[in-house]
Parts: sequence; C-alpha cells; structure tokens
Amino acid sequence: MIEKNSSLKAFNSFSINAKAELLFRFQNLSQQPELLALIKKTKAQNKPILVLGGGSNTLFCSDFDGLVIKVELMGVDITQDQDNHLLTVAAGENWHQLVEKTIEQGVYGLENLALIPGIVGAAPVQNIGAYGVEFKDMCSSVDYIDLEDGTSHTLSNEDCLFAYRDSTFKGKLKDRALITSVSMKLPKQWQAHCRYGLLQGLDETESTVSAQQIFDSVCTIRSEKLPDPNVIGNAGSFFKNPIVSEQFCQQLLSHHPDMPHYPQEGQMEKLAAGWLIDQCGLKGKKVGGAAVHMQQALVLINDNGKATAQDVIDLAWFVREQVLLKFAVLLEHEVRFIDQDGETNLQKVVNNV
Repeated sequence: MIEKNSSLKAFNSFSINAKAELLFRFQNLSQQPELLALIKKTKAQNKPILVLGGGSNTLFCSDFDGLVIKVELMGVDITQDQDNHLLTVAAGENWHQLVEKTIEQGVYGLENLALIPGIVGAAPVQNIGAYGVEFKDMCSSVDYIDLEDGTSHTLSNEDCLFAYRDSTFKGKLKDRALITSVSMKLPKQWQAHCRYGLLQGLDETESTVSAQQIFDSVCTIRSEKLPDPNVIGNAGSFFKNPIVSEQFCQQLLSHHPDMPHYPQEGQMEKLAAGWLIDQCGLKGKKVGGAAVHMQQALVLINDNGKATAQDVIDLAWFVREQVLLKFAVLLEHEVRFIDQDGETNLQKVVNNV
C-alpha cells in the first residue's frame, strides 16, 4: 500500500499538517518483500526513511522528503507458564487498549502504564514509563527487521540497553530497526506499585489494593492532567524529567525547598520538569497557535488546531530558555523532531542547522 504525497496530519497526535513523499502502511508481515524492495529503492535515491508508529511522540517540523513506513501490524497472544503470564504483541497494537485487555483477562502488571498514548512497537524505543514502572521491567524480548539488510532479529531485555526514556533503538539501532513485535513476562504473583507521584494515596502494603484500582486511579489522574489528543493536539510530555547530581539538587532545594525530587542510582536525582516549567509561570503561555497546557505545564498543545510546527518550536525554545535562566537546568525534549531529512532536535531546528 504505497501512497504518494500523503498527508501525515492524521498520523501525528499534534495534528500538524505535513506530507510524506511516500507512505507505506505495513499491515502484514507478508508485505515484507515489497517493503524491503521499496526501502532498497529509496536508499538508492539517497532519500530518508522514517518508521512511524502512532505519531504520539512526534513533531513534524516540515514535509518529509522520503519514505514513511506506518507500522500497523496487529495481534495479541497471551499464554502462561507456571509462574508468569507471557505476552507476544504485534507492534501496531494500541498500547492503552493492550493494558485494558490484560486487566480484563486478569493479567496484571501493566496498570501503571495505562493511558500512555502510542503503539506497542514504540514502547521499547522510548522505554515508556509512569508512576514508578517502566517497560523494561516486564520486557522479555523485542523482534525487529534490520532495514539495512532486511534480516530479522530478536533482542533480549539486556541487549535492548534500556535506560530512562532510552534504548538501543535510539542509539546503535536508530533509523535501522523496524520493530515488529514485543514479548513480555508478567508474574502471576502480582505486586502493587503505588509509591510514585499521586498514586502515593494508595497503600501498596494493603491486600485490598487491586490492579483495577491502580488502573482506574492512573486513568483518572492522567485524564485530569493530560489533554486528550483526539480533542486537543499534543504529544504528551514534551520534555524529559531532568536527571541531576545529588549535590546540585541540594543546591536547588536550598532555594526551592518544596521542589519535587526523586533519588536515582549513582547519587543522582530526578526532577519534575512540569514543576520547573510551572514555577516559571508558563502555564497558558502562547506562541501563535501553540500553548503550554493550563493543567499540566509539561504538555505543549495545538491550542486552536491551527498551530504550525514553527509555533511549537518557538514555544518549546522559550520554555527551555526560561527554565535554564531560573534553575540552571537544561531541559531535553522527549518528543521526536522530524524535518525533511529525518530526525533532528530543537537546537538544530532553531539554529537552522
């Protein structure tokens, strides 16, 4: 299914209007030979290639002058061994719908990751996480196609090199791996995780706390704080929560004693980017059609449905500079920036590099 000069507006949750020179909708593994032939032709023309999932973490800064592969592979298989529920899930499945399905079937462990937008294939790339749980905690392996030579591979959890919002798919395998499915292992002896953020109101030591209760709480919290991309264009959390040294964190706390902070390995501390932005008084700040969300400062929105990519870029830069000025903390964007030639970043886009 090859489309030419195809609009990408429906395929990115910011609802930014951009076009792809070529769009291939990858819906079945039987299409692999056709896809690989198209990839070979595109490479021969020195054109860029982009693998696109749900577009929930993507900002198209311009039209894309190459091939966009839209991953739409579907299928969920749930089996079990003596101690675990074993999941094999195709990359195109909607992540939140998968969480719902597991809860309904009495398979627990994904509830903290409810309402995270996007598809399953994006989960290992970003090592998605929320409320003290990350994808790496339950991942067994990841299957992918190597776009360089067309071969298929399986990576173990360890080989994925998971880190905070990071993995080998953003490093060594960046622009090379097309994830086709993921496998997960969820222990039958379920353990609640309620010690992070607003879930602290639930007592995970109480036997009465259920996965359904955590799921419902997470959905309520996220719905109240995060805008629905089907209603207001956005890409969820725009910036990463910064990791700073314990020493620097203490310096900040001496001036801002109520600053949220979370201990990390290696004498490091995680700060709350949304809190830093909020303290700069930026909720509601607008640049053109883009704005900082009034309920959650970590989210930038397409406020009137007419925002341009440049509006979002200018607003992101302004937010970054204000936080740097007030706290001496440099925010990194979690959202992927895509220009005509592939992935770029805020610094390069602003400086027209």
